[in-house]
Amino acid sequence: MALVDLVMPKMGESIMEATILRWHKKPGDFVKQDETLMDIATDKVDSEVPSTAEGVLEEALFNENDVVPVGAVIARIRTGQEAAVTAPSPVILPPATNTESVPLPDSRDIPYQPGPAHTVTKTSGARFYSPLVLNIAASEGISMSELEKISGTGNEGRVTKKDILEYVAGDRKQRTDAPPAAVEQPTAAARETPQPMVIPSSPVTPPPSASPAVVTPQETRSPVTYSGNVEIIEMDRMRRLIADHMVKSKATSAHVTSFSEADVTNMVLWREKIKKEFEKREGDKITFTPLFIEAIVKCLKKYPMLNSSIDGEKIIIKKDINIGMATALPSGNLIVPIIKGADQLNLVGLTKQVNNMANNARNNKLRPDDTQGGTFTFTNVGTFGSLMGTPIINQPQVAILATGAIKKRPVVIETEQGDSIAIRHMMYVSMSYDHRIIDGSLGATFVTAVVKELENFDVNRSF
Repeated sequence: MALVDLVMPKMGESIMEATILRWHKKPGDFVKQDETLMDIATDKVDSEVPSTAEGVLEEALFNENDVVPVGAVIARIRTGQEAAVTAPSPVILPPATNTESVPLPDSRDIPYQPGPAHTVTKTSGARFYSPLVLNIAASEGISMSELEKISGTGNEGRVTKKDILEYVAGDRKQRTDAPPAAVEQPTAAARETPQPMVIPSSPVTPPPSASPAVVTPQETRSPVTYSGNVEIIEMDRMRRLIADHMVKSKATSAHVTSFSEADVTNMVLWREKIKKEFEKREGDKITFTPLFIEAIVKCLKKYPMLNSSIDGEKIIIKKDINIGMATALPSGNLIVPIIKGADQLNLVGLTKQVNNMANNARNNKLRPDDTQGGTFTFTNVGTFGSLMGTPIINQPQVAILATGAIKKRPVVIETEQGDSIAIRHMMYVSMSYDHRIIDGSLGATFVTAVVKELENFDVNRSF
C-alpha cells in the first residue's frame, strides 16, 4: 500500500499553468492506470490527464476551475492490495475558492485563505505583471504604486487576474469609501523612485513629471447600463484567451501589412485535374492549403528572417520550419495547430498533415504539443469569401501570411505577340509582419516571392 502523487503534467515548453475543467473521478473512486482522471485547459488547447497509477483516488487537492502550476501535486492515489479492497472515505472538497496558488508541502489539506489586501508580496528582482493584469490596472486607474500593494496569489507572488479583480470589487472599494484624510499620499521619495515593471504592455504609470495618481471614489467603476433591445453574452474561456492574445500581439509588435495579387490559374486547373485521382490513391482530399504552405516553405528557406522571433534585443532565427495553420472551430473560435517540420514533407505529406490537424481541431482532439513551436503562421481568409485581410501576428512569431478568395477576373496578359485580355483565377495575398526587425523592403520582397511561386506552378507536375 502506498500513496502516489499525481502532478500537473508539463503540456509544452511555454505553458506554466493549467485550469482544471472537470474531474472524471471523485475521492473514493477506483482509477485504472492511464484512465482519464480529469480534463484541463491551457492557454493553447484543452486536454485530458490520465492517471499514472492504478488504485483508489485518495484525495483531490484542487477544485474545478482552479488554476494549477505545472509540477504541482493535484491528487493522491492509494495503490496496493488495500486500495482494491477498502476504498477510503470520500474527501469532501471545500467550496471553490478564488485561488490560483499551490498548497505548501506542510499544508496539504488547507484551502488557500487570502491575506490582507494591502500586504506587499515581494519577489526577487522586479515584480512581474502579465499584460492582462496591466491592462485591467490601466482601465481601473490603478497606479503602479497601488498595484505593488496588492497581494499576489500566483506563482512566486505574481498578481493574477482574480487578485486584481477581487481588489477592484472589494478591498479597493472599501479603501476608496474611507474619508479623504485616510488616503495615504505618496512621499517625495516614492515620486522620485520609479516602480519596477517587467513588461509595460499598457500605459499604467503616469508621465515622469506627474505625481502618482491618488484613487478617489469617482475613479471606481460604476455599473454599466445598456439601452435599447440588447442581448448580453459572456465570452467563453477560449474567446477570452484569444482576445488577450490578440491585444498582447498588437501591444508587442509594430504591425505592418503588405499586399500583392497572384494569378493562380495554373494551380486551380492542376488541382481540378488531379483531385479525384489524389483522393482515390491517398485517401485524402487535396485542398489549396497544402499548396499554399508548400510555396511559403520554399520562400522561408530563401528569407529565413521571416522565420524568427525576438527576445529583447536579440533576433532568434529558427532553423526548423513549423507552419501554424489558423483553423476555425464550429464554436466560431480560432485555433492554430502546427505542422512540424513542414520543410521535410512532400505535397502528399503536407496534405495529410493539414487534413489531420484540421479534423482534430474541429473534433477537440488536438494535443497540447500540436499547438506549440510554430515559427510562421498561414491563414486562409478566403475560405469564408473574404478577398483580403490584415491578420494579427501570432506571438512570438514575426509574420503571418493570409490568402483571400480566388475569383475569376479579366486581366491583361503580356505575351511576345502582344497584350491580350483573358479570364484568370486571381487571388490577393497579404502579410502582416513585425516592423521592429522586418522592414518594408524585406516584407514586400517575401510576399512577391510567394506570389511568384504560386504563379509559376507547374501544371504538369505529379503529386
